[in-house]
Amino acid sequence: MKTAGHSEATTRRGLELTPFRGLRYDPDRVGSLASVTSPPYDVVVRPDGLHHLESADPHNIVRLILPQAGTPSARTEQAADTLRRWLAEGILVADPDPGLYVYEQQDGDGMLQRGIIGTLRVTEPAEGVVLPHEDVMPPVVADRAALMRATRANLEPLLLTYRGDGVRASGTTAGVGIGTPAGPGAATTAGVGVGTAAEAGTGTAAEVIERTASRPPLLATTTEDGFRHRLWSITDPVDLARVQSDLAGRQALIADGHHRWATYRRLRLEHPSPSPWDYGLVLLVDTVRYPLRVRAIHRLLHGLPVADALRAVDGLFRVRRLDAPLPEALAALADASCAGNAFLLAGDGAFHLLDRPDQRLLARTVPADRPAAWRSLDATVLHATLLEHVWRIPEDSPAHIAYIHDTAATVEKAERDGGTAVLMHPVREEVVRDLARQGVTMPRKSTSFGPKPASGLVLRALEI
Repeated sequence: MKTAGHSEATTRRGLELTPFRGLRYDPDRVGSLASVTSPPYDVVVRPDGLHHLESADPHNIVRLILPQAGTPSARTEQAADTLRRWLAEGILVADPDPGLYVYEQQDGDGMLQRGIIGTLRVTEPAEGVVLPHEDVMPPVVADRAALMRATRANLEPLLLTYRGDGVRASGTTAGVGIGTPAGPGAATTAGVGVGTAAEAGTGTAAEVIERTASRPPLLATTTEDGFRHRLWSITDPVDLARVQSDLAGRQALIADGHHRWATYRRLRLEHPSPSPWDYGLVLLVDTVRYPLRVRAIHRLLHGLPVADALRAVDGLFRVRRLDAPLPEALAALADASCAGNAFLLAGDGAFHLLDRPDQRLLARTVPADRPAAWRSLDATVLHATLLEHVWRIPEDSPAHIAYIHDTAATVEKAERDGGTAVLMHPVREEVVRDLARQGVTMPRKSTSFGPKPASGLVLRALEI
């Protein structure tokens, strides 16, 4: 069944989530479900992580989301050919009936997240339905758009959050949620537990999710990072209507997937409505019940040795050398961040804490036409002051800078390649949401919300 769009004249405001026939791996045709999954495309550390995933199984989803070939057009053609072949061979199979999908993730510490996967009506920021909070890099949007055009598929869901009317899932520690530091380098939920349908409220999306999760799942697998993943389908018309009605008046924040949402918007404009391109694949999580973790995204500066980076900031920031292991260095960064902008440089076998920037430097380099909360962001100071004016590094050039989610991997790559790792402290979620509601976007790759949905558990083909 194709998912049809409709004209703006008849579109209601709010989140409009629709069922679809998910594409899923046939477990009898692959080594294991865990071996064919991948983190989202922009989390995969390249090249090491990419090669590891490719070798895990010949049908790993990374061959679709990050195809490898000599030219951009060859890469997208290769992904499209691979998808067609896997469909023809029965590696990927469409579910018989359209539905929404309840998705659960739980880590080894018992942290639990549940949400609902469906195809969401694509809206513009001015509509105030889906709020972005970060800028995007046009080359990345162009790359994702080319891949979606070629495959005519949404290969992985992006992560959106909304605020429901229920209560935190039972067992989750009250008062500890997104934006509350629970240790160096992360703001996180500290509690565990399983929500109940009664707690969620009768007739709400949360109630449907909790009740569905009490049944045997369509699939269950544990990935090598220790996360257990389970998936259920919702096909009952009454339950579908309850979910859609509950979401219809709500607003969502993009937690992860700004480039893919921007791609959805671009492709929607390319195709006259109604069309399947009016909708895009998303995972929606109610952060009242399931608060997310928020982490920083770090920068790896190619070709800039740590010694050169430190010479350039001499007299502009206070610099302290830390001969300490990574956890202690991150704790020092967290402490320094309480008082103002702070960064941790690595790559020469030690850590160097930068803080107390020269206020005259900030006044000269940080744009003054934005809210104070934006001007004081670490990401703002990093991009506007350090990258642009001090180190002279273009923020959108892969030859000069990489954005990496894994802290240890960022340090290791800097030490191996002779570059500089710039480690960041996570921003508070309330700052992110407040800026988004003002229509103010943060510098690109400012935050990493999680846990992120695993890629490869359910896909969407636009022609099915």
